Amino acid sequence: MAVYTTFDDAALAAFLTQYDIGAALACEGIAEGVENSNYLLDTASGRYILTLYERRVREADLPWFLGYMRHLAARGVVCPTPVAMRDGTLLGRLGGRPAALTTFLPGRPVTVIDAESCHQLGATLARLHAAGGDFSPARENEFGHRAWGSLLDACHGAGDALQAGLTDRVSAAIAAVEAAWPRDLPAGQIHADLFPDNAFFRDGRLSGVIDFYFACTDAFAYDVAICLNAWCFPDEATLDPVLMRAVLAGYESVRPLDAAERGAMLLLCRGAALRFLLTRLYDWVNTPPDAVVTRKDPLAYERRLAAWERRDGL
Repeated sequence: MAVYTTFDDAALAAFLTQYDIGAALACEGIAEGVENSNYLLDTASGRYILTLYERRVREADLPWFLGYMRHLAARGVVCPTPVAMRDGTLLGRLGGRPAALTTFLPGRPVTVIDAESCHQLGATLARLHAAGGDFSPARENEFGHRAWGSLLDACHGAGDALQAGLTDRVSAAIAAVEAAWPRDLPAGQIHADLFPDNAFFRDGRLSGVIDFYFACTDAFAYDVAICLNAWCFPDEATLDPVLMRAVLAGYESVRPLDAAERGAMLLLCRGAALRFLLTRLYDWVNTPPDAVVTRKDPLAYERRLAAWERRDGL
């Protein structure tokens, strides 16, 4: 469920007077997603996504996210494009929340992840990295390696109820990864959350990328590592080398990794597994039982972490 904030017809009509897209013909809540309230909006001029940004997204960051999306779209990356109001601004308010309209992106996430979809994913990620090269404002990765210790502390050891000794195990893994974390890899704007449900396909082709609200400035290879974790573990525990090689081959068909990036990839994969283990664990511990958000299993990423730790090469 991903509709937390509602509004009446009069409020929506008043909001839309700020745009040149016509009046609403239909507006329906979208169940997918967990971060914001999303609606499918139809007007005489077409179909749009109306997003109301909830408290987990800082309002001060929204101009960066929306500007980055418009930048990518202008450079040929197929993604939802923020629609400007008559005064040129991209962000308004509806239902007491910051709100924006984006173009509707047709397609659906792939139902079966295979080597072909992974190759397309890798190539799309590389094109996204290239397209963001001249988007100059930087945004710190708020879930980067410097934040992991604080995230674990905020769980107050409660993860041990999921798995005995989990807190000490994760603490040791953080220390090991942080001690070897690479400092000078090629970097720029990254998606940082390109999971399968954020990549749309049509007729067997990757048709676009959505959900840029964790995007930030960080190492390109770290973004690749996030995708290797998200796309290449079909049973949530066992790395599929065929899928891994397909992601890497797709990426390198557009932007070859340099020697330092390749040498750091296993460590970055461990780090990416830790990042999602920790944010899932934080949500598991801190989300009220009656919340509408479905909590995701942190141990799925502990198993990924263990799989990367067992490997001695790609």
